[in-house]
Amino acid sequence: MNFLSTLVTFENLHEVRRLCHWGPVIALSVIAICSTMAILDSIIWYWPLDTTGGSINFIMLLNWTVLILYNYFNAMFVGPGYIPLGWKPENQQDTQYLQYCRVCQGYKAPRSHHCRKCNRCVMKMDHHCPWINNCCGHLNHAYFTSFLLLAPLGCSHAAIIFIMTMYTQLYERISFGWSTVKIDMSAVRQFQPLMPFSVPAFAATLFALGLALGTTIAVGMLFIIQMKVIIRNKTSIESWIEEKAKDRIQHYQTGEDFIFPYDLGSRWLNFKQVFTWSGTPKGDGLEWPVHPKCHQHTLTIEQLKQKADKRVRSQVQYRAVEDYNGACCPLSKGLQTFFRTPCTEEPRIPLNKGETILATRGTKWWMYGDKVLSEEQIIGGDRVRGWFPRRCVEKCHYDTAASDSTSDKKVN
Repeated sequence: MNFLSTLVTFENLHEVRRLCHWGPVIALSVIAICSTMAILDSIIWYWPLDTTGGSINFIMLLNWTVLILYNYFNAMFVGPGYIPLGWKPENQQDTQYLQYCRVCQGYKAPRSHHCRKCNRCVMKMDHHCPWINNCCGHLNHAYFTSFLLLAPLGCSHAAIIFIMTMYTQLYERISFGWSTVKIDMSAVRQFQPLMPFSVPAFAATLFALGLALGTTIAVGMLFIIQMKVIIRNKTSIESWIEEKAKDRIQHYQTGEDFIFPYDLGSRWLNFKQVFTWSGTPKGDGLEWPVHPKCHQHTLTIEQLKQKADKRVRSQVQYRAVEDYNGACCPLSKGLQTFFRTPCTEEPRIPLNKGETILATRGTKWWMYGDKVLSEEQIIGGDRVRGWFPRRCVEKCHYDTAASDSTSDKKVN
């Protein structure tokens, strides 16, 4: 198995430290609790091993656990694949179409992005996932997506076991508290349980049921999101880049016709770029098959245009009109701000009335930018940037220079 060969390689033993993080601890705890409780409930109270159905059920539960852990550990330890440090394209002229990474001291290959958590440029980066404490990218995208599929399936099976266990063990005890009102659960037990279904056993089963149902819903939604981008041969970051490309073209009325270069025109062909029988995705992570009307640097050129546009828009200053303590989900700033908080590990920055911020991007309810610091802080190398609620700031109307530079570029 790929992840075992990764673990036993001496120079990669430090990767085991990825387990020492709240994401893997919680994820593996949920898997352990649901798997253990489903097996115990089955063989002790619901479906014993001395029956054919019980044996098949037991094998299926073990199968789910093995498959889930196999894909989980592969996604974590195989990793996304990293651009070599100091990488340069073979054709020196291509550097004009690429962004330079100061941290990695090299150019970013097409579809790669620098991850602040991993501190490396990642091949075909989709996102940094805290649950595997690693990036999801070129080499582990299939393993990660398979995990997102198998986890809800296994948890759904476990949830059925939990429900049926509580039903078969409590049908004689359940009532609404009135002598005249009672739920009819007169099914006959098919076997004598190995031990009584006590209150602690009921509490543990109910807790595991909550974990299983929550995991099924949450992880199942993530699987749907991933499949939507995979069948278009995109990543989550590239979907965002495409949206910004359309916004830039519409804002400046350039008349460009942006075509996403990596969509091969067929969902099946796009699917096979990620999922293969060998488990290794197609490509070397540096060059990619592209749309006939595009070339290798179509997307990187668009990124450079967006960077230039970002520099223009970031000159627009905002002034804080409300205090903000830096909370991730501030209920005091409104329900929409609370529920629409950005799903990212990027920091939030506290604000005080009167402070100035240079905003670079945002959503309807949140903005991201750099706080304007004093000269002493700038000399000291300080930089404060992150997310903050949009309602806490207002645009500085006196910043006419930036507004004029933006309006000059926009064609009326």
